[in-house]
Amino acid sequence: MHRDLDTLMADRNLDAIVVSGKVTGNSPLIYMLNGARMTQGLLVKRRGETPYIIAGPIEREEAAVAGYPVIINTRYDYGGLLKQHDGDVLAASVAYQAAIFDDLGVTGRVGVYGYRDQGNAYAFLKALDAALPAVEIVGEMDPNLIEEARATKDAAEVARIREVGRRTAEVVRQTVAFLQGHAVGADETLRHATENRALTVGDVHAHIHQLIIQQGLDDAEGFIFAAGRDAGVPHNHGTLDMPLRLGETIIFDIYPREIGGGYFFDMTRTFCLGYAPDAVTRLYRDVADCVAHLRAAFKAGEETRSYQRMACAFFESRGHPTIGSNPATLEGYIHGLGHGVGLDIHEAPSFFDYAGNTVRLTPGHVFTLEPGLYYPDQGMGCRIEDTLWLDEHGDVCNLTAYPYDLVVPMQA
Repeated sequence: MHRDLDTLMADRNLDAIVVSGKVTGNSPLIYMLNGARMTQGLLVKRRGETPYIIAGPIEREEAAVAGYPVIINTRYDYGGLLKQHDGDVLAASVAYQAAIFDDLGVTGRVGVYGYRDQGNAYAFLKALDAALPAVEIVGEMDPNLIEEARATKDAAEVARIREVGRRTAEVVRQTVAFLQGHAVGADETLRHATENRALTVGDVHAHIHQLIIQQGLDDAEGFIFAAGRDAGVPHNHGTLDMPLRLGETIIFDIYPREIGGGYFFDMTRTFCLGYAPDAVTRLYRDVADCVAHLRAAFKAGEETRSYQRMACAFFESRGHPTIGSNPATLEGYIHGLGHGVGLDIHEAPSFFDYAGNTVRLTPGHVFTLEPGLYYPDQGMGCRIEDTLWLDEHGDVCNLTAYPYDLVVPMQA
């Protein structure tokens, strides 16, 4: 959480941090800007002190939305520095940053965060580190300071995620209603409402795109609406010209975010139109039972990787292959149990069972629970996914308000 920044800085022996770059796609900077919708910016925070935002004149009022003191960047005269250094962008950029550090009294170990081209960042930070003997530029591997702060959410962040979840569930409801509004032919294929042809996965994709926009959400990462064999491959987004038929498994995995690069939500439902074959019903029961089993086991303080092991053990007890016993398997349970959700669709905490993952469930974590089973050669797959929140009391709260019905009734 934001309130943990100074503690995390102390843990890393950082005297200051800098978060910078263009804002679009830059979740570390978005996190620090507290909803201020700038195009680019630079934030400097000394440990134990209030951050400063360096902003252009045209964005000074939007920058103030972040709630921090704003310094107009003309104070450091980048144009003059560029002229002074004969147009050398690197030298002028180093002098510009040095002037900011001098003005704000930044010395010691300085952590740097935010997204920019790797070569650009390497050249700039290397030159800056060499030019300032009183400053040591510090880089981090994952999880870095900002990622660790973001891993736990406060009440305001959870409220935003919950609202995205409400709108996301409404998209799913309206998608199901759209499917139910189509007639079914004698061959059990859904018929297009206005054209003499079958309704296709592509038709549904187009409708989902419209629904997401109508809900005021951003389809930044796409979605999965896949049927039949495609549902047996976890990240198959669906074959657009495939007709929709009764009795086939459909996986609908949807993960939109707030417009402007805000908070994501993530949910998945699996359903069959009209009826479910016995093999699908058994598959669905095993996944639904695993969801219930894992949700009841979540507890603050436990290692996240232990729940991946638990999922593998559960599915193996039901006779399914898993990556726990065969990492190369392409059927059965073949992916991780879940992931954190926030300003990125995948962020901390991780539930993967790998060496080095020592993360423990902590109050404030928002994460998905999404076990699944996949049998593409049998033409079926199943995944159920909820977004959960471990609240301040350590209780698991489901932010996903949508039923688990497998069969969607269709008109006769």
